[in-house]
Amino acid sequence: MRRALFDAEHDDFRRAFRAFLDAAAVPHIAEWEAAGVTPRSFWEHAGSLGYLGFQAPAEYGGLGITDFRYNAIIQEEVAASGIATDGFALHNDIMAPYLIDYADAAQHRRWLPGFASGELVTAIAMTEPGAGSDLAAITTTVRSEGDGLVIDGAKTFITNGFSADLVLVLARASGEQGMTLIAVERGTPGLEQHAPLKKVGRRGQDTAEITFDGCRVPAANVIGKRGEALMLVKRSLPRERLSIAVFAVASARAAFDLALAYVRERHAFGVPIVRHQTVMHAMAEMHTAIEVARSHIDACILALDAGELTAHEAAAAKFWATDLEGQVLDRSLQFFGGYGYMDEYPISRRWRDARVQRIYGGANEIMREIVGRELAR
Repeated sequence: MRRALFDAEHDDFRRAFRAFLDAAAVPHIAEWEAAGVTPRSFWEHAGSLGYLGFQAPAEYGGLGITDFRYNAIIQEEVAASGIATDGFALHNDIMAPYLIDYADAAQHRRWLPGFASGELVTAIAMTEPGAGSDLAAITTTVRSEGDGLVIDGAKTFITNGFSADLVLVLARASGEQGMTLIAVERGTPGLEQHAPLKKVGRRGQDTAEITFDGCRVPAANVIGKRGEALMLVKRSLPRERLSIAVFAVASARAAFDLALAYVRERHAFGVPIVRHQTVMHAMAEMHTAIEVARSHIDACILALDAGELTAHEAAAAKFWATDLEGQVLDRSLQFFGGYGYMDEYPISRRWRDARVQRIYGGANEIMREIVGRELAR
């Protein structure tokens, strides 16, 4: 079924971006997984072509584009290509609102040029060893000291935590109400960005622990108003969760396509596997579920651009799409038999890379709680 979501310029953008990924990323999947990090040169290349920070005003190197359909295309093509990076989503879907919409003019001048060029690698540090989806339980603190601020605490599972040049830190304001969001630059005394963690999947994307021990930053590094960070976070979460949902549906489609090609070629008992009724019906179910999910996510994209996507709608899209992704990836791998469990087969890498989707951005159990509470009002 033809999608009505995109216009001709979106189709041109998709072709150009996919060509970029095929040339600059896909050949290096194994290399980046072995290194545990995506090289800076890749992000600088992406930035030079306008694929990073394009929402930023032209005066800072961006394109002033706020159409989330472009973000969705990037997520879909990253998923389809098979590269395991959260970098584009982190940069364009999560960090952009904080640095463009909530930062002040002086902060724009300091950080947006590098943000748009890809020279400034960014991260957002919220999750802690004892606080995951429950952000109200974080214990990292920030206190005033002289004309600056001092941060103490620890964050974990931070995407780009090892390589980031700028980290946005959510901290509890000591002696004050609420949370504060502070930008901390690489090399700040008291900031330690630990070596990348070893993960089940997404091995080419660095994920690290970050600690703050008397980390002193200027008061001018506060994003938004002190004590009001949770409001900014809640305002941004629907966009982040929709981004995950977009990737999930595209990931499911890519896995399905791999499985369909395999069951058409592989024979068992004298006929292609796909001709066996059990397999045929399973493929029909997956295909239909993906098509239905994609139609709903397309509607959510339009709602986000119209400023109408609610927190509970985004939560529902996130848990439904990522649950579906997990089911499709697992079922698709099964059709490959023992080959599906081998690293050399792309389906195995996609299977392990997809697992985290149901955890980050708010665990799916929490997503169900958000939707349930809205229904119980």
